[in-house]
Amino acid sequence: MASKSSIDYEAIPVTALNCSFRKKLGLYLNPTNTVAADWRTVAEMMDFTYLEIKNFEKRDYPFEKVLTEWETRPEATVANLLSILEKAERKDVISDLKEVIDDDCRKYLERQQRKPVQVPVVDSCGPRTQEREGITLYDDPQGLSPENFDAFICYCQSDFQFVHEMIKQLEQTEYNLKLCVFDRDVLPGTCVWTITSELIEKRCKRMVVVISDDYLDSDACDFQTKFALSLCPGARSKRLIPVVYKSMNRPFPSILRFLTICDYTRPCTQAWFWTRLAKALSLP
Repeated sequence: MASKSSIDYEAIPVTALNCSFRKKLGLYLNPTNTVAADWRTVAEMMDFTYLEIKNFEKRDYPFEKVLTEWETRPEATVANLLSILEKAERKDVISDLKEVIDDDCRKYLERQQRKPVQVPVVDSCGPRTQEREGITLYDDPQGLSPENFDAFICYCQSDFQFVHEMIKQLEQTEYNLKLCVFDRDVLPGTCVWTITSELIEKRCKRMVVVISDDYLDSDACDFQTKFALSLCPGARSKRLIPVVYKSMNRPFPSILRFLTICDYTRPCTQAWFWTRLAKALSLP
């Protein structure tokens, strides 16, 4: 077990901090405070914009939402969280919650040490990998040649008409790309979250995120986006490509603001839209 002095906070993501810590931290930072820095100051130091902070104000527990958004970023480590609280002159919070933080960090390190080495599963039919078999329409039922795709399309149902246009422009043209569209390609009767994760991580080179106002309310889209971001910290591999195809009334999702987008709403660049997107999806 790691001792308090040996904990490397820089190597531990904020996701290691459990719900009890988050609630306690919210009790310190959520109330408006005229004397000490509250959640707004901390959110600003996390590089959230004024409009994003105003949007967080509508939440019952704004700091918990701020922390959830911030933890998807590559710089979201326990060390940086402690540094932000210290710069915000909330050493009282650090002092009161240090024991809880250390306890969560030690538990995280212990879980990491206990993670089993993945080995082939052996059953009465002989060895096979843990990758699931027969999850898409054209999978080999024996799992010998799983179906792979150029891109997973993350979308909500209200944007399905644009997804149809994407299929037409990218699959049925000279680009000849292969898209993974959940409603079309995934067989029924499988666990949505498990299969989605496997498709994004193992079967698809990239993920296209169709951004709209309705996307912001979709739990499925939120999960898919955050999972894809976790596979490419800092977007170094150009794995995730946001697409905006119609005007939005709500703020653009903060977790994607550091990525270059494909914008279909600008008439002056619309003629280049499909070429740019196809080129990005065609990269090795």
